[in-house]
Amino acid sequence: MTTLSVVVPAYNAAEWMERCVDSLLVLGAKDLEVLIVDDGSTDATGAIADLYQAAHPEVVRAIHKPNGGHGSAINVGLEQARGAYMKVVDSDDWVDVDAFAALLDTLRGFLAGGESVDLVVSNFVYEKVGRRRKRAVRYRNVLPQGRVFSWEQVGRFRTSQFLMMHSLVYRTAVLRECGLRLPEHTFYVDNLYVYEPLPHVRTLFYLDVDLYRYFIGRPDQSVNEQVMIRRIDQQLKVNRMMMDVEVSPYEVTPSLYRYMLHHLQIVCVISSTMLLRSGRDEDFARKVELWRAIRYDDPAVYRRLRRTTLGHLVNLPGRPGRKASVAVYRGAAWALQLN
Repeated sequence: MTTLSVVVPAYNAAEWMERCVDSLLVLGAKDLEVLIVDDGSTDATGAIADLYQAAHPEVVRAIHKPNGGHGSAINVGLEQARGAYMKVVDSDDWVDVDAFAALLDTLRGFLAGGESVDLVVSNFVYEKVGRRRKRAVRYRNVLPQGRVFSWEQVGRFRTSQFLMMHSLVYRTAVLRECGLRLPEHTFYVDNLYVYEPLPHVRTLFYLDVDLYRYFIGRPDQSVNEQVMIRRIDQQLKVNRMMMDVEVSPYEVTPSLYRYMLHHLQIVCVISSTMLLRSGRDEDFARKVELWRAIRYDDPAVYRRLRRTTLGHLVNLPGRPGRKASVAVYRGAAWALQLN
């Protein structure tokens, strides 16, 4: 039985993907599946994937497909995954070997004991270029440790703290049962990957290890500020798709509903900040329209998002308000090691 499928979306990743794949294979685990999804690369990515498959035929599968973007690669990985659990590791990132061993042992224990755990959360570390001190994102203040728990036992996340794709391992059946299908040719779909399946998650486990190493700081990365501003249409597309996810406070637990509002707020604030950061009047108008759409779509959600510190911050009035919002963002970006 395959315990874990790791999907590695790879587009023109020949320069760095070996570090990623090697970190997944160093343990020699036989109940692991590594799916390298070559998303129509034009460099040596596909050839490198084939070499890994030839060297590790029991573990590695090289999947070649026409270019469709990050979400498309994850969709294909989900379709072909054989593991009981699934994790996405981007081709420029990697995992800590000892933490990865702990994750596999934990998942094996669930399967051996017949426990149906829908979501495993672990920590991730910002590996930012030029920064000697690396910032780890951990969840000790909000998630119980050492036991399976439900949303009722989840605490309140800090303003700057939220779940990211890097921190999640889903039970594969949960992703399939919720009908997850990420949009193609669209960046920032990792927010949908985190957000959309959550109402289908009943049981969770927090593994307090610094597993995922998130490599940031390259000027061409999708999370680079200037790149995000150029691709703001795609950020807004994902933002609106998250707003369309039907989540009723009467159908999910209060803790889950509170978290989903928190995550939606974070994404709305990111969208708003990038629109303000561009400095263009037309983008300011789009920011206003985004919040107006939230208000018309669900006035109760709008009130809850708008009355928070972040909601106030990105909606300060006038040009002085815009400058103040951007100044606070710059300070937070430096402190939190954002790209």
